[in-house]
Order: sequence, then structure tokens, then C-alpha cells
Amino acid sequence: MKGIDVKACPVIAKHIKIALVGQPNVGKSMLINSVSNAHLHVGNFSGVTVDKTEVLFDYKDYHFTVVDLPGTYAFTDYTIEERVTHDYLCAESYDLIINVVDSTNLEKNLQLTSELMSMSKSIVIALNMSDEADKEGVSIDAAYMSELLGIPCVKVSAVTKIGIENLLDAVISVREQEKQESKLIFSEPVEEEISTIVNYLSKHKYDAVNSYRNVAINLLKNNKKTYAKLHDDPIWTELQPILIDSSKHVELHHDSDDIKEAFAEEYASFNRGIIAEVFKQDAREEQKTLTERIDNILIHPFFGIPIFLFFMWALFQLTFEIGSIPMDWIDAFFGWFGDTVGATIANDDVRSLIVDGIIAGVGAVILFVPNIIILFIGIALLESTGYMSRVAFLLDGFFHKFGMHGQSFIPLVTGFGCSIPAYMSARILKNDRDRLLTLFIIGFMSCGARLPVYVLFAGAFFSPEMAGNILFVIYIGGAMIGLIAAKILKLTAFKGADEPFVMEMPKYRLPSAKLIWHTVLTKTMMYLKKAGTFIAAASMLIWFLSNYPHNLDLEKEYAAKIEMAVQEDEKKILSNKFAEANLEQSYLGQIGKFSEPIFAPLGFDWKMSVALQTGLAAKEVVVSTLGVLYALGDDVDEENNSLINAISKNISFASAIAFIVVIMIYLPCLAASIVFTREAGGIKYFFYLFAFTSVVAYSLSFIAYNIALMFS
Repeated sequence: MKGIDVKACPVIAKHIKIALVGQPNVGKSMLINSVSNAHLHVGNFSGVTVDKTEVLFDYKDYHFTVVDLPGTYAFTDYTIEERVTHDYLCAESYDLIINVVDSTNLEKNLQLTSELMSMSKSIVIALNMSDEADKEGVSIDAAYMSELLGIPCVKVSAVTKIGIENLLDAVISVREQEKQESKLIFSEPVEEEISTIVNYLSKHKYDAVNSYRNVAINLLKNNKKTYAKLHDDPIWTELQPILIDSSKHVELHHDSDDIKEAFAEEYASFNRGIIAEVFKQDAREEQKTLTERIDNILIHPFFGIPIFLFFMWALFQLTFEIGSIPMDWIDAFFGWFGDTVGATIANDDVRSLIVDGIIAGVGAVILFVPNIIILFIGIALLESTGYMSRVAFLLDGFFHKFGMHGQSFIPLVTGFGCSIPAYMSARILKNDRDRLLTLFIIGFMSCGARLPVYVLFAGAFFSPEMAGNILFVIYIGGAMIGLIAAKILKLTAFKGADEPFVMEMPKYRLPSAKLIWHTVLTKTMMYLKKAGTFIAAASMLIWFLSNYPHNLDLEKEYAAKIEMAVQEDEKKILSNKFAEANLEQSYLGQIGKFSEPIFAPLGFDWKMSVALQTGLAAKEVVVSTLGVLYALGDDVDEENNSLINAISKNISFASAIAFIVVIMIYLPCLAASIVFTREAGGIKYFFYLFAFTSVVAYSLSFIAYNIALMFS
């Protein structure tokens, strides 16, 4: 590099003050000494004996002041040197940070970098010792690293003076631009708690020097100065219990009682993600870690995806095979419970409401709790071991072909459990276009609420040996349809260049029984809460619509026919005909008959049409609706009391296939739709989602029905 001559810059219009930060032995001092004609001022930081080195020089139209801060391994204040650096960065006035890192030891150096990124300060990264990195066969994609972090990354060598001018140009460019947030992303549980705190601070219009996100991170990390500042504010009384719950949630997901340890792992996971994306080294000589050896298998370019598909196939096999065992016990319990309660109620209408409406409706949903629990356990196991993050990295290139990012995998796979947390976890995507695209596709991932419908129809039309495979095909099929839909949306509604993100790569760890229990219990209780409240109310509504208005003439007509019948079989047939005729003239029957022509091209009768419409409230209600509509008269006895048998008798195979396709794709439940609208940013997006999913569901269902007719 040529010397920077002050005389070549006769008019100095602007000043830039830089904090030079890095770990020990990364070449900070040598880097600033590489600037010719620089003037060094050496003194002491206030109150301590630590040297304070300031470097003054001119470059282009700027006067530079660089403060060389003591080397620190992490953003802490344990030693005097660390305290000096920490206090300066937090309290002093400067324009930006130059973070010097050793290119030959990038992962270790990034520990400090990721902590600096949480400060909401302007940063430029100097990838020092790039000449040594080249000799050691180390390759760093600085341009892609800049995109991933949202921070300029410049290769330099303090020894050979290569890249110094590029570094200063990057500093000037950052100084002249508006402040941009870096792309530091934490795991979904931490991001969820950060959002909770940020929303609280925004709601109360808290006056903060730094961004609300920075304040939230400092609070979660138990930063004493941030706590001290907030402690005397009136909002502290309400904020403190929120922080306690947030800290417990983060600690639980890291199986640790130390929040600092949890955040250290968060930063390390982020850094491993960066390394996986931008760092390559030829013929590594050092012994590979256990994590690296496992990764060589699980995220292998060729074998990685088949391994993942095998895990998912095994999960759905277990969901059906093991989950089917207690179903008979639950079915028998609700049958006994309904008979016992019904025997104590004299009034026919009230007895029918309680037994046929509430108990039968809620029981039809609770019947599938074992399947739900097994599915939640499987997903929680894959997440807690660190495997799901690897799959996101593995699928990144595959997802890009469909206009999505690998990081979208996390909310998408969460959607297999429940769409509500999946919509909320899409916040980890900071780019609005990518986040909206992901929000529109989450609904294609079959949530746990749809599982009862799938299990019901798989059991009705396939043998127990095949049912698990059918579940796997349904779930993977829905996901593939979602990816194709994403590609279409990317080419139309969400045009634009892809924005890269860092893939978090946590360490592999043994599953935490406490975390698994918490996750499964929370999601199962959410399911049961819906069954005991919302679904119970829906079941009562469906019962009312299916039993009223009473047709007295019809009742008298069939009562007379039944009384005249001699054979018991004849009486049963007449009773069932009366029940069916009574149902057709009910409010529910009228709704079904009215909408039947719309769904007739899909092979649906009016009962299936009604079930789909009630499913807009909650997908679990589809099962209880079918239970009300098809469990007719005394024909359902001890020998033949399963809804599965009624489904297989009354619905054709082609119609069942079309019905499943609609269930896979159409609008999620009411609660999830409300969350989607909030996360997407407006009611207009709900109508876009309704129109988009309805058109896709109807079109694909029509195709599936006609193909199934050809082969059935």
C-alpha cells in the first residue's frame, strides 16, 4: 500500500472515530502501524494502568482517529483489560467498530464478533492474516460472509499491507450510509423471547439509547447496567415477571441453569453456521471432533436427505403403530361414559346434546391424543439433539431452487406440530419478502390437528401395515406441494433476489427429558384445551344444527312404520332411514345440500361438504362432525361401533383421496389464521391466503379425484 500523505488531502472535511477491537494476538497493533504517516499517541485509560493507544491519520476527505482497545476473548468484564474494552464500547462516543479477526482461526475469533453484533453498532470486519490463511489452504468467501452478516468483511494482511485501502474504503462507505441492523439470529426460543420483550418495550414507548432488540438481548443476558437503568422505571414492575419467564424458557431449551452459558452456546451455534457457509480448508490435519464426524454422515451431500426422509418415515410409522394401541381403550371409555351419563338424564333432547353432541364430539378428538403425543415427541427429539438445524443447512440448496431459504425449514417443520408457533417462529427471517413467502407456505405442512383426519381415513381405506406409509406419503406430499407453491409465488407475488442467512449449527447433545416433557406437555395441553373448550362448543353447535328443526310429521310417519314392523332388523332399517331423513331436513342438512353442487365435482356428498366447512373453525372438528353425521341409529352396535367402518361404507376411495387433498391444503384453523394475519401484517394477507389455498386445494382435489377414479 502507498503511504497516505496528509498533504495530498489539503481540505479535511469529516472525522471518523474508530474503536479497534479484537481478541489477543490477531494483529491489531500491526494493522494500524501499516498505515503510513500515522501518528501514535500513547497514554492510559482513565483510572487504570492499561495503555491507551490512539492513532491519527488522514485518508481521502476524512480525518481518522483509531482507538486500539485491549485484546479481549469475549465481551465480558472479568479482567482489567476486558473491563476497559467493555466499558469503552458501551459508554464512550465513537462512529464504528473495526473488528480484527485472525483468518486462520476464524471460528474462535467469531465468538467476540457475534457478541459485538448484538450491540447495534456499525461494524467493519478485517479478516487479517489472509496471506497466512492462503499458505495454510484456508479459503474464506469474504463477499458471501458480508451478505450473511450484513457487515462488510475485508481481507487484509498487516504484514504485507494488502487490503488496507479496501478496509478504509469500507469504513468510509459504512460511515456515509444509514445504520443497518446486522443479521445476528438466535434460535427460535430465544428469538421468541426477544420479540416478547421488544413488543412490551414498544407498547410502553420505552426511551432507549440503543435499539429495543439490543435492550432485550442485554436483559436476557442479565446485563447489570441495563437492569440498573430499567430498575427505576415504572414499567419494571410488569417487566420483571416477563423476564423471569423468558429466562426460564431459554435455560430450559439449553438444559442449563446458567443464562450466560445458554447464550454462549447460542453465539457458538451462530458461528458454526457462518463457518459452514464461508470457510473451507484443504487437507485438514487436526483430529475431527465428534460433531464433525457425525455431520459427515448426517449432512452428507448425497446420503443426508435419504437419512432425513428415513427418520421422518420411521416417525410416522411409530405414530400410527404405537398410537393405535390405546385408541380402542379411549373409544371404549367414552362409549361407557356416554352411556353412564345418558342413563341419568330423562329429557331426550338434553340427553342427546350431552351424549351425542359434547361427549361424542370431544371424545372423537381426544381419541387421537396418543398419535399427537408421539408426533410431538418425535419432532421435539429431532430438535433438541441439534439435528433439525443440520437439516435446514442440508436443504438450503434444495430450498433455493423453490425460491426459499434453508432457514425457512425451521418454521416449516414446526408447522408439522402446530401452525400457530410455526407462524410465530417465521420471525427469524428478517427479510420481509422471505418471511411472507414462508408464512404462506406453512399451511401446507400438515399440523397435528389434521392428523386425526388422516388416521381416520388411512384406517378406513388401508390395512394397518400400510397406514403408517400412507401417513408418511400424505405429510411429504403436502410439503412438496408447498414447495411448488412457493416457487410459483416467488415467480409472481414475491419476486426479488434471495437474501442469504446464517444457518445456526448447535452442538449435538443428548435429548433433555425435561425439555421433551415441557414441549410435548405444552403442545398437548394446547390441543386438549381446544378439545375441551372451542371444539366442545363447535360440537354443541353441530349437534344443534343436525337435530333442529324438529319435523313432527316425519317423526309421526316413521313412528307408525316402526310400530307396525314385526322383525327387529326391519325396525333397525326404518330407524336408520328416519335418522337420515331427519338429518337431511335439519339446518346442517340444508347447509350441506346448498353447498353440495360446489363440491360435487370432487365426489363429495353433502355430509363431507359440511365437515369441510366446520373444519375452518378447527381441523379436529372435521372428525367430530363426521362422527355426528355418520353415526346413525342402532346400526352402530358393539360389533360395528367404529367411525372408521362408517367412513369406509359411505365414502368411495376416490372421494376419500380428494377429501384428504383438500384437508392437506385449505385454510388453517381460525386461531392459526388470526396469528397468520397478525404476523403477515394485515387483514388483506388473510384474504390472499384464503383465495390462494382455496384455489389450489380445489384444483388439486379435482385432479386427484379423477385420477383415483381411473384406478379404482
